[in-house]
Amino acid sequence: METSLDPEQLRSGRRAAGLTQQRAADRLDVSQAYLALLERGRRPVTARLRSRIVELYRLGPVALPLDSQMAGSWDSPRLAAGLASLGYAGFRQLAGADSQNPANILLAALAANDVEVRVIEALPWLAVEHNHLDWEWLIREAKLRDLQNRLGFIVTLARQVLEKRGDDRAAGRLREVEEILDRARLVREDTLCQASLSDAERHWLRRRRPSEASHWNLLTDLKVQRLPYAA
Repeated sequence: METSLDPEQLRSGRRAAGLTQQRAADRLDVSQAYLALLERGRRPVTARLRSRIVELYRLGPVALPLDSQMAGSWDSPRLAAGLASLGYAGFRQLAGADSQNPANILLAALAANDVEVRVIEALPWLAVEHNHLDWEWLIREAKLRDLQNRLGFIVTLARQVLEKRGDDRAAGRLREVEEILDRARLVREDTLCQASLSDAERHWLRRRRPSEASHWNLLTDLKVQRLPYAA
């Protein structure tokens, strides 16, 4: 497990929350001296303390722990619950899941062999709403698992959604991620988390898939026009 909280985040997060160092230390149940060491990067932030800091400073889910061990261990119901915890409207009826760093959920989904279509359709939303997540970590973990084509395709769709919304700054951020992934694009054919596709389905998709899927060597008919949140 890795931390995504650095000393600058600790300092700026505390100030944005309107807390003095002493007040924050009291609320976190640590000494002011210990918090000062954390804010200077001289002590590691434990998982337990990190969760309390994220809640107290209202840092949001991208500040939650990064955990590459989740990859490959999530099924569709768990992924749907994780997306619901981040606010995805398509799964609003689900409740009870602990919040996760969106990078964890995206990596876990991309590493899965078979994911329900409704979950796959939600993945670009995750990259849209959390376009400032730790892309360096996610790209590295995707490459280690040969998932860069799947990630690249999701980022492409997310960038297209942001362009439709007129959010040029966020779209530009994702375009930079696309370019990094494109340089590592794999030649081999893959599915978008749909390993159980039949030979007939694969043949049909090779002929009918959109250009973005063809570019990323993926067998899928998903395109931005099908995404319910793209309008």
